[in-house]
Amino acid sequence: MIHLLSHLSHIEIYATDLEESVRYYEEQVGLRVVDRANGKVYLRCWGDYYAYSVVLAPGTESGMVSMAWRTTSEEALQEAARRLDATEYAGEWKNAGEGLGLSYVFTGPYGHTMQLFWEVDLYKGEGEFASTYPDRPSKRSNQGIAPRQLDHVTIAASDVEGFAKWYNETLGFRIMAFAGLENPDVTFFGVLTTNEKSHDLGILLDASDRPGRIHHYAFWLDNQAELARAADLLIENGTPMEFGPGVHGIGEQDYLYFREASGLRIEVNTGGYRNYVPDWKPNRWTPALGANDLYRNRELPQSMLEAFPPAAAPTATEQGLVPGSEAELIKQAALRNPVLQP
Repeated sequence: MIHLLSHLSHIEIYATDLEESVRYYEEQVGLRVVDRANGKVYLRCWGDYYAYSVVLAPGTESGMVSMAWRTTSEEALQEAARRLDATEYAGEWKNAGEGLGLSYVFTGPYGHTMQLFWEVDLYKGEGEFASTYPDRPSKRSNQGIAPRQLDHVTIAASDVEGFAKWYNETLGFRIMAFAGLENPDVTFFGVLTTNEKSHDLGILLDASDRPGRIHHYAFWLDNQAELARAADLLIENGTPMEFGPGVHGIGEQDYLYFREASGLRIEVNTGGYRNYVPDWKPNRWTPALGANDLYRNRELPQSMLEAFPPAAAPTATEQGLVPGSEAELIKQAALRNPVLQP
């Protein structure tokens, strides 16, 4: 298969209070508004190579509208569309506008909408936003936590390995790792990539019957010191930490999770390894091996199993289940999943 996709470009999410969300992203996260059009607000990190990486759309509940990926060429875009047209999840061509050329938009087998495109305008800051460094799209920001760029998105799906297999076979995502339990034998997490990163698309097992949900999306910070500074600034400004700072075993990235103004989960991360092996075979992790926490001394909060929009199925808390370990949390999620029931 030819290399079809190059990287994650932007994500469009719902904002339950649009202007409050804009203020939060500007003041606390440190993004900059670059456009408003058709009721949506477009924001960028200082290091994004295109005009924007986050689009806020008005909505009644938090969640993801779509995720956008740039292909490796015009030919790759046409090939991706041809492959998708051959499935039952064929999409349609749209004139995306807002700095993008013709895009192919489809909704995959687990309910997540993806936008594929090739033509795009590269961003170059002018005036006060111009950088002295030729390779930087704009000057480094010191507003809020000031992430350099969008990093990855993690969705929720009813079948982790099924999701990975479909996106691998159809669009060429590399499968990098899985995490699961031995009893019951269930895969609860997986990571895919379109490039040399450990992942730019994650998959968490979804115990609900609501398709197309998102678990979190992530921004990239340059180093551990910036991540520690981010935690400090967010707490000082009234945003509690949901999980971290810590280090993941899978990917070996430093991480920090918090919730934005509409309740959606954001991660900021840094570090990690690069993997250039073209025929890489995914290893299988367990919680005991440090899949989520490299040092194996930190339990995952129950809230970290929540995805967005809220599930139609009852949560563990609503069922009166208060498990005491990460493995038990994930086990209960797996056992509640109708797909996994005997």
